[in-house]
Amino acid sequence: MSHLSYMEKLLDGVEVEWEALGDIGKVSMCKRVLKHQTSSKGDVPFYKIGTFGKEPDAYITRELFEEYKTKYSYPQAGEVLISASGTIGRTVIFDGQDSYFQDSNIVWIENNESEILNKYLYYFYQIVNWNVAEGGTIKRLYNDNLRKIKVPIPPLNVQAEIVRILDTFTELTAELTAELTARQQQYAYYRDQLLTFDDEVEWKTLEEVAVIGTGSHNTQDALEEGEYVFYARGREPLRLNTFDFDETAIITAGDGAGVGKVFHYAQGKYALHQRAYRIVPKENVEPRFVYHYILEYFHRYIHQVSVNSSVTSLRRPMLLNFPIQVPSLTEQKRIVSILDKFDALTTSLTEGLPREIELRQQQYEHYRNLLLSFPKSEVVAHD
Repeated sequence: MSHLSYMEKLLDGVEVEWEALGDIGKVSMCKRVLKHQTSSKGDVPFYKIGTFGKEPDAYITRELFEEYKTKYSYPQAGEVLISASGTIGRTVIFDGQDSYFQDSNIVWIENNESEILNKYLYYFYQIVNWNVAEGGTIKRLYNDNLRKIKVPIPPLNVQAEIVRILDTFTELTAELTAELTARQQQYAYYRDQLLTFDDEVEWKTLEEVAVIGTGSHNTQDALEEGEYVFYARGREPLRLNTFDFDETAIITAGDGAGVGKVFHYAQGKYALHQRAYRIVPKENVEPRFVYHYILEYFHRYIHQVSVNSSVTSLRRPMLLNFPIQVPSLTEQKRIVSILDKFDALTTSLTEGLPREIELRQQQYEHYRNLLLSFPKSEVVAHD
């Protein structure tokens, strides 16, 4: 059954009205909390901008929370919190757990659920263009802006069916994400176990088992439609029309936020940034063994040998002197055969769980956009 016929059946001839948020409910916010009323430790989490659902920005006392919650506006469990500054339009369904929110930075709509479901609003907010100020992009979502946003209001049974369908996709993605987290933990466990050796296994330096060098390009050399992979210092490779190397190598960032964290496994022709390092394993080691060993130990190693608590620059001697235990080639290959399975499952964008999650997310967004795309009357379309 096509989307159109399915929605037509649901609507059963009912025309969907579009109403402004200000007409279907009241824009509310918490009481302002002053800086001196917060602390780094306390009883109740306090969120300033769009970080709700993550680590709190600060804490307030239980006494202040109970006073403000009683005297002033406070969201009900199930209502949708909206970030009005920072990442504008970030939304989360309030779980009812004790927490407090900065006044005009975080708002919500108090509405009658006998007319419009909060969960329906939550899904619709995901396709709203929050840049409603003249001139495009805004730095803050003011109450007047919010009140003017038009929302399609189908009958409650249609709203409930849309919520049911989108909940199903959301739950599936959540299950896959939980599975990915479990597999990542399992991968880390086995990597730690398999790459922990006794003193009978020979120690070498990375210089003894690999050739180490850098590239010659800058980020501005990148081309959107370049023929070859261009490894810079970030997690996402770029493109370039020329290549520097044709080999199997481990690539890591030389400076920036990716130091000790970002690693690529290059095979074939590629270009390289001048502040990225290539680690090319020699014939006496299995390249994928070196890759897994570096993933396990290199980040903690550079923090041990660095004089700074935060390492933002990687020096060549750090790589040359990195200690690595090298078992027999047979044992290296056995370890690689196990860890590569976990690596593919947890990181592959073509066959692993990340790919499956991406496909489910695309499917969810497709159906969300279809289910929430109601025709607008001429009046609404020109508002």
